[in-house]
Amino acid sequence: MTTHTVACIDGSALSDTVSDYAAWSAKRMNTSLVLLNVLDDVRSSDETNFSGNIGMDERQRLLAEITDLEEKRAKLARQQGQAFLEAAKEHVEPLHKEPLLRQRHGDLVDTLVDIENEIRLLVIGRQGKRGNGVGEKIGHQVERVIRALHRPTWVVTGKFKEPEQIMIAYDHSATAKKAVEMVANSPLFKGIPVHVVMIAAQTHDHQAQLENAEAKLVEQGFSVTTALIAGDVEEALLQYAEEQKMDALVMGAYGHSRIREFFVGSHTNKLLSSTKIPLLLLR
Repeated sequence: MTTHTVACIDGSALSDTVSDYAAWSAKRMNTSLVLLNVLDDVRSSDETNFSGNIGMDERQRLLAEITDLEEKRAKLARQQGQAFLEAAKEHVEPLHKEPLLRQRHGDLVDTLVDIENEIRLLVIGRQGKRGNGVGEKIGHQVERVIRALHRPTWVVTGKFKEPEQIMIAYDHSATAKKAVEMVANSPLFKGIPVHVVMIAAQTHDHQAQLENAEAKLVEQGFSVTTALIAGDVEEALLQYAEEQKMDALVMGAYGHSRIREFFVGSHTNKLLSSTKIPLLLLR
């Protein structure tokens, strides 16, 4: 049962931003808020070669020291992760009282896939603890998460700003249509003006497709602005977002047109790296 908004907390520079968007989203959707810290297994398997002339007693002593060191490292990692969670809890309490704190061991993607049925919305920083939170490169885990998880995912950066208007990147694909329906039927953006932007040639068919998307949102009470723009997808979307002062970009993670190219191979990084506003990917 997908009841949780889950925030990935790793103590990085973006942890507060992740917490803020997760708390705001959980409040809007009336879900519980889970602050999740996933610990890499610091206890690596013993690959040290003691097959030389070391005696049995010395070999056992060294192995015992290594085991003790790994246990201490694991304990410190747990304590540090718990401190990150407590700090995040204190940070979000003005927005969301009593968030749930969870700490798990293992690979981040494997963990999220394991609890996917409990996730209604995931929030992750564009960079993790190895990034500085301000550069353009995305964290190595982000693309893996996007590809593996079939849940709506916020990829956030910068500082939190409560969305006052959002834009949907629309290409009339099945995924884009589903994204429009999800926005229309979810309480997440209810009452917030929506811009539906299509990057394509100015044709009657494209205009009709755009109007169809607009109608679905208007039917649910949204104030909608549409734009049909010819040009490069990435450049046009980002320029529109900046000129119209959009607060979030919403799009399907996969489509059938040029937008899909951003989520295949190295193109994934292009839009994620370039956008200055949070990106909500819908599957």
